[in-house]
Amino acid sequence: MLELKSICVSAGEVGGDEVEIVSDVDLTLESKKIYAMTGPNGGGKTSLAKAIMGIYPVKSGSMLLDGEEIAGKSITERSNLGIGYAFQTPTRFKGLKVRELLTIAAGSGDERKLYSLLVDVGLCAQDYIDRELNASFSGGELKRIEIASILARDLRVALFDEPEAGIDLWSFQKLTETFRQLSITSDATIIIISHQERILRLADEVILITGGRVAEITSPDRILDDIECRNPDCDCVNCDEKGVLAC
Repeated sequence: MLELKSICVSAGEVGGDEVEIVSDVDLTLESKKIYAMTGPNGGGKTSLAKAIMGIYPVKSGSMLLDGEEIAGKSITERSNLGIGYAFQTPTRFKGLKVRELLTIAAGSGDERKLYSLLVDVGLCAQDYIDRELNASFSGGELKRIEIASILARDLRVALFDEPEAGIDLWSFQKLTETFRQLSITSDATIIIISHQERILRLADEVILITGGRVAEITSPDRILDDIECRNPDCDCVNCDEKGVLAC
């Protein structure tokens, strides 16, 4: 279980005053559940996720992982405790092969497991396992490999920042199945930042973040019922009249 109590995150100073990008967030996130975090662009979703990972320092508040305070711990310490983060824009690991990256993440070079991880994110394992992670990879391919590296670990908290970005429809459908299976087979708390309707429907609970605060915690059906997409050709949750959600 991950508990956030009065969490505040600042982004520096403007005119001599600190600017809070996350303010007084209280959340209790349980194991074996999927949470979709959604809201307008710039509302604080990614900032909150990065604060959980330790990328952004917490200005004030408490963050407990199974009762252990982690607010003052480094990224490495949190990673060692079982927190993982898949970035919206993945990192390029030049000179490293896919096999090597996944072996490091999994802690094992078991061929069957490595192949399974690539299949889970919609990639042909035979085509990718021995490729070097260089400029020949598209952004979508890199993103899927990064997600595979997160899935390889035995995590207590798994954070995914817009995993659908740059991924084709078939691969994304496969990925949603993988998220669902992960919630069944592991004890991880899964947090997915997304505007995508399929992700929202996959979640046990949807957390609406706006203005750096938790505006609402509700069910997928409730939040989707409140949203009317203005673009019938759009495959994501679009803006409602209040500007709560945005593509």
